Amino acid sequence: MRAQRRHVLVVLALTTAALLTGSTAISAARPEPPAQVAPLGSDFLWGVAASGYQSEGHAPDSNWSRYVAAGKTTDPYGDSIDFFTRYRSDIALAAQLGVRVYRIGIEWARVQPRPGEWDENGLRFYDNVIAAITAAGMRPMLTLDHFVYPGWEVDRGGWRNPGIVDDWLANARTLVDRYAPADPLWVTFNEPTFYIVGELQKGGISPLDAPAMHDRIAQAHNSIYDYIHAVQPGALVTSNVAYIPTGEDLINKPMVDKIAAHLDYIGIDYYYGLSPESLLAGPPDLERLWTQPLQPEGIYYALQHYARQFPGKPLYIVENGMPTENGAPRADGYTRADNLRDTIYWLQRAKSDGMNVIGYNYWSLTDNYEWGSYTPRFGLYTVDVLTDPTRTRKPTDAVPAYTEITRSGGVSPTYRPTRSPQPCSLVDAAASCLDPVTLPR
Repeated sequence: MRAQRRHVLVVLALTTAALLTGSTAISAARPEPPAQVAPLGSDFLWGVAASGYQSEGHAPDSNWSRYVAAGKTTDPYGDSIDFFTRYRSDIALAAQLGVRVYRIGIEWARVQPRPGEWDENGLRFYDNVIAAITAAGMRPMLTLDHFVYPGWEVDRGGWRNPGIVDDWLANARTLVDRYAPADPLWVTFNEPTFYIVGELQKGGISPLDAPAMHDRIAQAHNSIYDYIHAVQPGALVTSNVAYIPTGEDLINKPMVDKIAAHLDYIGIDYYYGLSPESLLAGPPDLERLWTQPLQPEGIYYALQHYARQFPGKPLYIVENGMPTENGAPRADGYTRADNLRDTIYWLQRAKSDGMNVIGYNYWSLTDNYEWGSYTPRFGLYTVDVLTDPTRTRKPTDAVPAYTEITRSGGVSPTYRPTRSPQPCSLVDAAASCLDPVTLPR
């Protein structure tokens, strides 16, 4: 009973704080829910996403290969899902979904194995990947840094070293010069705040180093933004944030503020939601991602949060998906297909309510290495790395669901989510408690 009371107090404190700090954001009553939702339009960018290290395999020396070798991860890396040799067939699977964007990461460690030296074999690999994406009728979205940097940079001190900014920019400019002709969308740093958290957890930096890493990432982003626009006029550049229920402004706003003038679109990664009800069941278990509460309507509140901060600026869901434990059905009975359709319904609602949503990437096309473990499965296609030496891509129920969504521009006009909105979502407590989204009667 005492623990239950503590949970109640935590819930009340979080909700009250969010209401007090966010109440000024409520400016007008929310439109009535439409009886039918409109499709997202022919120019909407449906996509899939992956990172380099998490999917490629055959990994060169890097901070992450060293973390694995030092026993700082649950599972060994192996060759992940071996995108390195299977990229053509994976890109073909994405094309069959009908998506228009394929997000990949370009691994700094693969293309620059030594200071001042770029590996033509590594660059040719990405040449071929990007050519395959464009040949399949999709646009590449290129991530310059997805938590991984070369081993030689580790030896120089990693993000503790002020010189890493110049090193990072030298590599990034090389990649921009080479790949700008493909007219990609750009992501400079993936989830920069969580990049810092990951380096803290694995020992790449100490807590005293975190402010400097924060500043260096912002400096590198702002510099490469200007360079990209000089080489590729009209480019779209972002650094995506991992949306945090109850603490988005506290956690991500300091970085967003430093780079706000150098963002062409707001890239948002949205996965989990919180409500008083879910918190009463216990705090989220960050080590068991498949147990965290899913709240598809939270994507509406996340988009609204940034639409109010950046009126009119394009918004892109760079990552969204659903984890399972080793591909098994979730304990709450939510299927991947139902979660996807429910989420897209709220994306369509956001668009119809005036938010400038331009794209959505499903994370991820296939299962991959979830930063130390193969247990969390996010893929439209599941891959059992640890027990299946063939690494066969097996479609989940979300494959036909997403194919129908991309073909139709969203869910059907009369679709209703399988799960009702949570009362007082902590994704944006001020908005959801004072003016909650509802379903048509």
